[in-house]
Amino acid sequence: MSEEVREPVALSALQHYLFCPRQCALIHVEQLWAENLFTAEGRLLHETADQPGHEKRRSVRVATAMPLASKRLGLSGTADLVELRKADNGWQPFPVEYKRGRPKAHRADEVQLCAQAICLEEMFNTAIGEGALFYGKTRRRTSVVFDEKLRHLTEQTAAKCHELLKAGQTPAPHYDKRRCNACSLLDLCRPEQLQRRLSARQWLQEQLEDL
Repeated sequence: MSEEVREPVALSALQHYLFCPRQCALIHVEQLWAENLFTAEGRLLHETADQPGHEKRRSVRVATAMPLASKRLGLSGTADLVELRKADNGWQPFPVEYKRGRPKAHRADEVQLCAQAICLEEMFNTAIGEGALFYGKTRRRTSVVFDEKLRHLTEQTAAKCHELLKAGQTPAPHYDKRRCNACSLLDLCRPEQLQRRLSARQWLQEQLEDL
C-alpha cells in the first residue's frame, strides 16, 4: 500500500499551535488573519529578512528568506536567516529566526526554530546542534540548543498540526485574558463571548441528562 501523501504544514503553524490550537485553526484552516500592534511590529522586524538574498560576511555566508521543507515531518516554509558557516565537511547551516518582543516562558518560538533546523538537516544531509532567536525588544540573540527534548516536542507538535488541519475543525475557545488580549485574532475569535455560550449550553445539557 502506498504511503499517504500529506499536504505540507507551514512552519509557522507549529508556533501558532503551541500558543493556541484555536488560533492555529483560525489561521491555517479558516484562513483568517488580522493585524494588531504586535503583529505590525513583527512584520516590520521581518522586512529585511523577508527579502531573498545572499551575502558573505568574512567566513560566513548569509541567506535570507530561504525556502525550507521536511518530507519526514511534512513541513514547508521559509527561514528568516540562515548562516552557512565554514566547517571541515563543508558549509554548516545555522538558522536564525526574528521575533518581536522578548524571550517567552513557553517554547513555541524554539519549536518553530527547531523545525527549521530539521528541514535544513534533511536538505543539507547534516546534523545541526543549535540556532538562535533574535528578539526585537532585547536586540540580541538567544541561543537555542536542539536537544532531544526539544526535537521530540517539535515532532509531536508537527503531528498534532497535521491532525488539526486534516480534521478541518476549529477547537472551542478557552479564554485566557493575558494570552487572548495579545492575540490579533481576538475580535474574530471572540473567545470570552463564545465560551460563555458554550458553558450555558453545557449546563443545559447536564440538566437534561439528569431528567
